Amino acid sequence: MYTQKKMSEKLRIFGIFAAVPVFVFLSVVIIPFLLGLYMTVTESTGTNISTEFVGLKNYVDAFKDSGFWDSIILTFKYTFWSLILTNLIAFILALMVTSGFKGQNFFRMGFFTPNLIGGVILGFIWQFIFSRILVFAGESFGIPIFEGSWLSDPKMALWALVIVGVWQNSGYMMLLYIAGLTGIPKSLIEAASLDGANNWQILSKIKLPMMVPSFTISIFLTLQRGFMVYDTNLSLTKGGPYRSTELISMHVYNDAFLYQNYGTGQAKEIILFVIVATIALTQVAIMKRKEVEA
Repeated sequence: MYTQKKMSEKLRIFGIFAAVPVFVFLSVVIIPFLLGLYMTVTESTGTNISTEFVGLKNYVDAFKDSGFWDSIILTFKYTFWSLILTNLIAFILALMVTSGFKGQNFFRMGFFTPNLIGGVILGFIWQFIFSRILVFAGESFGIPIFEGSWLSDPKMALWALVIVGVWQNSGYMMLLYIAGLTGIPKSLIEAASLDGANNWQILSKIKLPMMVPSFTISIFLTLQRGFMVYDTNLSLTKGGPYRSTELISMHVYNDAFLYQNYGTGQAKEIILFVIVATIALTQVAIMKRKEVEA
């Protein structure tokens, strides 16, 4: 009797606190994912779910699409430079705003603000900057690199996208690094200083090893955001010029909904999921080992 009462109490607590989140997670994530997986092996479209089995045909078509691989390569380039620049800038900013100077909290807030702006709005803001403000400055001051809009140059448009992504995400990653820096025991730094260690030695021998957990999280989030970026890509470049900035998320969306190749589009999404999951899990596993060593 007591056991049944205890079980019913647990079920009641679960119903109050966990049932709704679990239902939302199943409805928004798990069920759509399984449905999309089913659509990749059938002749399903966006308006009807077919029972006609086609096997791996959609995956074969996806692998044969050169545009798909071009988008993946382009996304790797974007993610690589975003990862390097975002984390480098974020770490430098974190060091700066934890150095103890007056007004550092104000700067923390200012550096974090771009992360609060939605990707679509951010894209339109930077579209105006690249197309009007920088072009005006380039023509007025004779700066060749800014005399034409980067967004209309296939060689520079991807860099424009990288700059916007770095500007948006650096402030958020900065907070993660601030948490890591403030979590380092001050006694270690004080002991190193008394032993004659300079700032570079303290940074390389104490701070960096102790911050490996922060690097793990920051790199993981940067990778995830880099591979899945869509809103900024849409509002800033729309994949142009000449599809030179059509990242993989936009390519998959266009293939499925614009060109109505639902089966192939879903197959590409599954392939993308496998690629991102593999890279992310590998990165976390490698960094976790370094955490133990640190």
